[in-house]
Amino acid sequence: MGRIVLNKVRKSFGEVEVIPPLDLEIEDGEFVVFVGPSGCGKSTLLRLIAGLEDVSSGAIEIDGVNATSKRPSERGLAMVFQSYALYPHMSVKKNIAFPMKMAGMPVAEQEERIAAAAKALNLTDYLHRKPGQLSGGQRQRVAIGRAIVREPQAFLFDEPLSNLDAALRVNMRLEISELHQTLKTTMVYVTHDQVEAMTMADKIVVLRAGHIEQVGSPLELYRNPRNKFVAGFIGSPKMNFIEGERAASRGAHTIGIRPEHIDLSVDPVEGAIVGKIGVSEHLGSDTFAHVHCEGIGLMNVRVSGEADIHAGDTVYLQPQEHNLHRFGEDGLAITL
Repeated sequence: MGRIVLNKVRKSFGEVEVIPPLDLEIEDGEFVVFVGPSGCGKSTLLRLIAGLEDVSSGAIEIDGVNATSKRPSERGLAMVFQSYALYPHMSVKKNIAFPMKMAGMPVAEQEERIAAAAKALNLTDYLHRKPGQLSGGQRQRVAIGRAIVREPQAFLFDEPLSNLDAALRVNMRLEISELHQTLKTTMVYVTHDQVEAMTMADKIVVLRAGHIEQVGSPLELYRNPRNKFVAGFIGSPKMNFIEGERAASRGAHTIGIRPEHIDLSVDPVEGAIVGKIGVSEHLGSDTFAHVHCEGIGLMNVRVSGEADIHAGDTVYLQPQEHNLHRFGEDGLAITL
């Protein structure tokens, strides 16, 4: 079991309130991702759950038990940090065994858990190596293995992939997702990378300045953002926003349209947005066109990788009406 409930949890450092009172429910077995820009409070919120920071007010329940005043070691949680925090003089096996050894677990049980974790993380052939002999991805797997053997009620991940290069990030993202499917244990994951959030999460919690802006599945947030902030944060490349006459004619202060929901033509189209291509990024399967549009500004358009477009070309953009998002002056979504 790994159900976590936050009830009016608040955190202040002196007179600075970084987490205004918030409520959140994380169900047993869910993969929940906290996402938001730097300084939004996502790591602080994770540390409050872990017990590494004291709450200023409110309560944290883990499996129905009030854990607000419990020490980190008493909460039944395991945390994986951005830093691997491995002992360089110990082998992989000894690093993984360390928390069990400190807990006084029988050696036979330690061996059994080490073998199971190593198999799940493809570390069996590396158990006798030192951390310095491993790649960054392998070291992160050792850190995860050290958490697995504790058999926690939930795993807490604080930006665990930020020290890895792009290729390793993709591989580790897949490995952690597969690990969740295998273990079926609650996982709470912090990242500033919305692509990680979209690809890994059962449920995303979007944070801004300590406030929860929206909670939902990746597709819910993509299709139905409740405000302009969420709409602009979820999706890559980010949503285009248009104000002025085109927005007003659709009963909104701002309209939003994602790059993949714009039809681009090199031939004149009546009523279309006219612009010139500044930069055209050809990525193989897709091309991202950055189009300078008079009276609107820069718009990003996602088209086929085979699109024959180049810098300086005049193009005509038609946002797909059924995929438009409408926002009021207060930034909230307008539902029709």
